[in-house]
Amino acid sequence: MKPSNTGPWDSVTGALSALDEAGRPMAPALEGGGAYARKNGRRLAVIHRMHLRDIVTARQLLEKIEHGGEGAAALVKAIPAMTMTKNYRTFGNLCGRECMVLNMHHNIEEQDMFPRLESGGNAGISAVVAKLREEHRVVHALIERLYEAAVTLVEGPAPNAYAEARSVFEQLEAVVKSHFKYEETELEEALGLFGAI
Repeated sequence: MKPSNTGPWDSVTGALSALDEAGRPMAPALEGGGAYARKNGRRLAVIHRMHLRDIVTARQLLEKIEHGGEGAAALVKAIPAMTMTKNYRTFGNLCGRECMVLNMHHNIEEQDMFPRLESGGNAGISAVVAKLREEHRVVHALIERLYEAAVTLVEGPAPNAYAEARSVFEQLEAVVKSHFKYEETELEEALGLFGAI
C-alpha cells in the first residue's frame, strides 16, 4: 500500500486511518501464558525504543531546519542512516537505487518472529501477525515518501517543500508509534510463550 501525493495520506489522521486501527484484530488469551510470558515478551518494546530514538533525531533535524540552525541536506543524510529506514528497505526501492537487504529488525520479524508465532496454530495470533505485516507496508511507504520529501527540500529549500517534509514526518511518527504500541500490546504474551523473541 503506497501513499499517493494527495488524498487521505496527506494528514496524520489519514495516515492512521490507513492502519485501520479500529479494525485491528486482538490477540486472545493464551493457555500457558501469564506474567512470565508477558515479561519475556516485553523485550520487543526495548527494541522499539531504539527506533523511536531515530524518530526523535529526525524531529530535531526538522526543527533545526525550520529555525535556520541546520541545512536540509542533514535530513537527507540522516533518514537513510536511521535504523528504522534500514529495517524497512528492500533492494532498489529508495529513489531507484540498489538498497540493502532487509536488515535485522525487519528480517527477524518477517522471517523468524512472525513465522514462529504463526506456527503456534492460534488463529487469533495469526490474524494479528497478518495485520502487522500489512502495517509494515504502510510504514515502508511513508519512509520512502519522507525520503523523497527530504530530497525535494534539498533541491529547492522553499517553505512549501519544508511543509511537505514536516507533514510526511508527522504522519510517519504517528503511524510508527501506533504500530509499535499495537505490536507490543497484542504480541507481548505470545512472544514470551512461543519463545519468538
